[in-house]
Amino acid sequence: MKPVAALGAAALILVLAAGCAPAGRPSPSPLFIAVDEGYLTSDGLERLAQTAPPAPVAGSVQDLADRTASARFAALEDSDRWLLATAHAELRPPLALQHFDCALGVRLGSADTPVLDGMAARAFHDAQAAATLARAQGQRARPVAEDPARRPCQTLTPEARRSSAYPSMGATVGTAYAEALARIAPERAEAVRRIGHEIGVSRLVCAMDYPSDVAAGEALGRAVMAEIVAAPAFQVDVAAARAEIEAARATGRTNPGCAAERAALAAPLP
Repeated sequence: MKPVAALGAAALILVLAAGCAPAGRPSPSPLFIAVDEGYLTSDGLERLAQTAPPAPVAGSVQDLADRTASARFAALEDSDRWLLATAHAELRPPLALQHFDCALGVRLGSADTPVLDGMAARAFHDAQAAATLARAQGQRARPVAEDPARRPCQTLTPEARRSSAYPSMGATVGTAYAEALARIAPERAEAVRRIGHEIGVSRLVCAMDYPSDVAAGEALGRAVMAEIVAAPAFQVDVAAARAEIEAARATGRTNPGCAAERAALAAPLP
């Protein structure tokens, strides 16, 4: 049996993204939690979406720089960083929270965290809605749509391949999760924000988005969370979610894929 430090990224995906709890542990949350509403109103989400600047104009200096940068990421196909990006493609709660296991020093999915899961579902609702509304203001083709030879690191329907890249949905959601967790576990804020950013980088590795798409998505995710944190319901959830994470950490269980994650993230980007 390979030691944990020698786990490859393929094993990392299984460890970090698995939704199964060990025998005798609390039952895992549903594979996907969907909610009808988040923390913000529809008017608030519309207003936030309108703060997103327009996507770069085709053929502009920024657009050409984006295309050049995206082409370099093709060199990472099938690398450890590529395989980590396939795990990051799962953005739905509660499974997506496990991307932050190593940053938080816990093993989410093997602990009972209903408030944290519900908080993530509501934040996901708001971040996804804001990004969807912002995308309605203009279409920008994805790298995998403009270059059929580029390989996405996830299965795509024709509709998904043709969907707009701007702003990056993955970066918006990843940043929103990170900002929420930074308030729940402020002592781990730098580490969780790093993972939120890496989820956005994974969209570049996957040829799903361009750098400008990711930057706009991160800005939108921060804007969404800046309003969510002011909601009284969120403040109530923070206290309860913090207690859940502390209880999970007290069990001493951590994610055995963390060494592989560190290795994948240490690889230089092109």
